[in-house]
Amino acid sequence: MDRRLFLALSAAGLATTARADVFIGRVVHYESMTSKHVDPRKVSVWLPPGYDAGQGRYSVLYMHDGQNLFDPATAPFGEWGVDEVLSGMMLRDEVPPTIVVGVWNTKKRYSEYAPTDLFDTVRHPTRGGLAAETHFPLQGDDYLSFLCDELKPFIDKTYRTRPQRRFTSTMGSSMGGLISFYAGMKRPDVFGQVGCVSIHWPLGVGNAGGVPADVWKADIFQALSDYLGKRLPRAGSRNACRWYFDGGTVGLDAAYAPYQAHVDALYAAKGYVQGRDILSRSYPGATHNEAAWRARLPIPLKFLLAPDGAKV
Repeated sequence: MDRRLFLALSAAGLATTARADVFIGRVVHYESMTSKHVDPRKVSVWLPPGYDAGQGRYSVLYMHDGQNLFDPATAPFGEWGVDEVLSGMMLRDEVPPTIVVGVWNTKKRYSEYAPTDLFDTVRHPTRGGLAAETHFPLQGDDYLSFLCDELKPFIDKTYRTRPQRRFTSTMGSSMGGLISFYAGMKRPDVFGQVGCVSIHWPLGVGNAGGVPADVWKADIFQALSDYLGKRLPRAGSRNACRWYFDGGTVGLDAAYAPYQAHVDALYAAKGYVQGRDILSRSYPGATHNEAAWRARLPIPLKFLLAPDGAKV
């Protein structure tokens, strides 16, 4: 890593440590992590129990919407409770020792979490409808440059990590699921495991710009077929990731099932086997919020973080 970049990140970060009685383990907050690609943002690094007393190296999970992961005081819609869930799983030896990097979102969340190449694949008129919803130029590629080329080197320099892709995962929900999906497609050199929770496959609200719902759906289906047909590596190849997808059946999630079935078929055509290379789950009665995601969090964590996957 460039020494100037490391010093700039360190200086901009102004790290603070959260009170030990608030979290299981320890959370270090970097109040304003700067980047030459995207706007500054807060980053919270969770160090599990035992990290400070030991010398071992840790897997790393990069999660989006970082304000919603550890602390109800910063989570406007509720928190995932990642520190409680993951520390318990480590105690039971269900997953290896893992650091979690929570990357906070900004007011440009929609733009930064947009998988730019996939959006560009969508045909008209739906592509025009997506453009009408976007308040900023799409920055998915810029966000991934920050994540992979600036933040990850800083984390690997600062903490005792296992930097190889097989020990590096990313996960998010809704639009955070989309940028996780995009990270696996664009940067398989960095991420070996990808979790997409309640992933927002329609990309937008589903009928913006006067596009009929059936046309919107057909255009997104075609874009997914074209994009995955070109970009998804065959299962077992050097750049293939392990993938987790899920969705509920209530609220926003109610619209996702046909898209997910389409995606599952596209993965199967590339040799991905359910329970081995990919895990796709539906949760009847689950809605689109942090409480629902927290309730099923052990399932994606076990599948993604356990060596070579795990039976769940």
